[in-house]
Amino acid sequence: MTAMVRNNVVMVGREDGPLLMLAHGFGCDQNMWRLVVPALAEEFRLVLFDHVGAGRSDLSAWQAERYATLDGYAEDVLRICRELDLQQVTFVGHSVSAMIGVLAAVREPDRFAKLVLLTPSPRYIDDGDYRGGFSEADIEELLESLDSNYLGWSAAMAPIIMDNPDRPELGEELTNSFCRTDPRIASVFARATFLSDNRADLAKVELPTLVLECASDVIAPRQVGAFVHAQIPGSHLVTLDAVGHCPQLSAPQATAQAIASFAADR
Repeated sequence: MTAMVRNNVVMVGREDGPLLMLAHGFGCDQNMWRLVVPALAEEFRLVLFDHVGAGRSDLSAWQAERYATLDGYAEDVLRICRELDLQQVTFVGHSVSAMIGVLAAVREPDRFAKLVLLTPSPRYIDDGDYRGGFSEADIEELLESLDSNYLGWSAAMAPIIMDNPDRPELGEELTNSFCRTDPRIASVFARATFLSDNRADLAKVELPTLVLECASDVIAPRQVGAFVHAQIPGSHLVTLDAVGHCPQLSAPQATAQAIASFAADR
């Protein structure tokens, strides 16, 4: 099976433009980028894809063992790059895909030009002086709730993640996106996401990196953005005037401008 089919790869934008690879987060698919795509496509060649198990990916390619950690997803990113012979890619990873991008870039740094980490978190669980935003009990409760009533969990969590109560349509969209995911696949991906610890991988990044955080984000609080910035040598930290964990939906213009400015060295 080719990467184009397995990951539902779609390429749009300027044929001769610099490459941007957009990677979605947990419970989402490439449709979550649609509000930033028009602006970015004017200047860049965009590579969009669905993680296996999401969107229009080939569900027959999903294996619980392979996707029990973020390594399987990072290898998929590299497969896409190899099969399409992509070079000098600026990888834009949202949420958990930020760490997937870190893993891919550490393995094959020559494939990539830059990294954009959008609302990243290398570890969600507090650990000593490190504040990830959640206690171990919080995450255990989250995962138990997801397993026992996935649709109910989706309806409850999506508005919290989006955190734009005056724009309920955003929470509804994320709820619907969650609900389109097979609960068994969601359970495995949730554990790979919320139980991961990629703090030690950050210092291995040798690429120019932009850390994009939101002014308020309950999933990836600002102390997490500061930690990621401090751990990646020479990285840049930009705080968007946005609320919630998905600024590509809640503040698409500002998000697209920040990505484009960094990717094009403006």
